[in-house]
Amino acid sequence: MSTTRGAIVVGASSGIGEALARELAAEGYELGLAARRTERLTSIGESMPTNTYVATMDVTDVEDARDGFGDLIEAMPPVDLVVLCAGVGGPNHGLEWDHERETIDVNVRGFTALATAAMEHFESRQAFESERDGHLVGISSVASRFGNPSSPAYNASKAFVSTYLEGLRHRQATRSADVTITTVEPGFVDTDLMLADDPFWVSSPETAAAQIARAIRRERSHVYVTRRWRLVAWLFEALPEPMVRRIMT
Repeated sequence: MSTTRGAIVVGASSGIGEALARELAAEGYELGLAARRTERLTSIGESMPTNTYVATMDVTDVEDARDGFGDLIEAMPPVDLVVLCAGVGGPNHGLEWDHERETIDVNVRGFTALATAAMEHFESRQAFESERDGHLVGISSVASRFGNPSSPAYNASKAFVSTYLEGLRHRQATRSADVTITTVEPGFVDTDLMLADDPFWVSSPETAAAQIARAIRRERSHVYVTRRWRLVAWLFEALPEPMVRRIMT
């Protein structure tokens, strides 16, 4: 039985997804890289020290995305880690519907389509020789902890991601499959979605990826990136809503 480990990273063409893919390759994982930018994925894959498999994937086309995910599973060594990084967001003060719809399509519909595909895969592979049946990692956000008048759909979509993953953890407690589920809630990371430029609050994708990789190794159920954001999340949950509103506006 092969001991080669396989990991799929969806949203691997930039930011946290790309940096985490490099961390996992350094740990010996063979990688399935999925995103919309095929040429970028191919370039990233060619720079990896392990074998890579590339799938062009637009998660807003959920059936095609699930089919592409299945194709990666078939092409790769046994996949015991799936990381869902794909996400969009940004200010939408005018509540333009196209912007809100895309955010929901990617961050909610696309995420759920692939999370369920990953769980179906893990729960069907219990005959494999493995310490566990699988590990699903979802990239949410500290933004899940409060409503934001500038980007209401983004914050709400990340609340969905965090709550959905929590539900999957509760579900796993009643199942025979041994699947670890990790929720990652980053604060500001230097990516296209970044909304701040204070270096105290903004981490590099590489720093974020190193902390996420450590959480994967330790099979954590939840992690803030970086750790200082744990306090920020706690404050937003503890403050009365009128005070949060004053902070946000």
